[in-house]
Amino acid sequence: MSGDERYEESGDDAREPVATGLLGLPDVELRHLRGFVAVADERNFTHAAHRLGIGQPALTRTVRALEEAVGALLLDRSTRHVALTDAGQRLYAELAVLLPRLGEALRAPCRHARLRLGFTSLLPLACAGLSAAFESATGARVRLVRRDTPLAGLDTGDCDVAVVRGEVPRDRQDGHHAVRSKVVAHEARVAVVARSAAGAAAPLARRRVLDWTELADLPLVVNTVTGTTRPELWPAGRRPTLACTSGNFDEWLEAVAAGHGVGVAPESVAQRHTHPGIRFVRLKNAPPVAVHLAIPARGAHPLAAQYYAMTSANWPASA
Repeated sequence: MSGDERYEESGDDAREPVATGLLGLPDVELRHLRGFVAVADERNFTHAAHRLGIGQPALTRTVRALEEAVGALLLDRSTRHVALTDAGQRLYAELAVLLPRLGEALRAPCRHARLRLGFTSLLPLACAGLSAAFESATGARVRLVRRDTPLAGLDTGDCDVAVVRGEVPRDRQDGHHAVRSKVVAHEARVAVVARSAAGAAAPLARRRVLDWTELADLPLVVNTVTGTTRPELWPAGRRPTLACTSGNFDEWLEAVAAGHGVGVAPESVAQRHTHPGIRFVRLKNAPPVAVHLAIPARGAHPLAAQYYAMTSANWPASA
């Protein structure tokens, strides 16, 4: 639709029902007011719909429902550009004051609230932008909680929402997921080798690139609690031997530095960690690591559900 948006009759389905609310006032929702303000700001239905992230027909119905609720035409669609009627000008002026105040009132209950964001060894950089957008929208604050457990403390109640790398653990009793999760990013894997590696791993410290299949001939150090790489990722006929295991990231890193075996980690580890005893080597043909955001499947905190929902608009596609 163009800027000279006009109503199109297409049966009863084209109209939103308008009900009478409490005390006989029109039953108007925030989306009606925001839709009208967006069109009034942009003076164009196309631009307003894009700004709101909805379709133009839906925006048309929303504004029409508002006009029917208040009993007045708010927009003049007879010109090439949408214009405000006198009634529209009055409502627009009122809403310019009321909507910001209403927004503050709705954020007031969360002003001193805290959302606990759980993670294991490393928090994705994109979480900073998501958390900033969440705090601005809700007034709540995000508190970071590190827990070296498969679900970063989500299953034990130590956090409200969690970043989980790799496969999301299932409930041990019924085999179903105890959490609801979505993949928000994929990270490349890198090999982690000791600078003083001996035996078959000795040449690796001088290599710039390794192929995923080459690691099948080497001993592997595995973080069994929060790690993302296990021998089962390789074909059954050719898998790396298990050199040793660790229960957290720091133990795993020291075991690799001590030369117990080769490690594999997300590329973000190489970007944000340094250790005098190790080198990070780029891997070809390695399966990427899925990064999930997870909340409890039942009884999630309302703020956690909102944080979870905001990932679509606030997590960069390249993260």
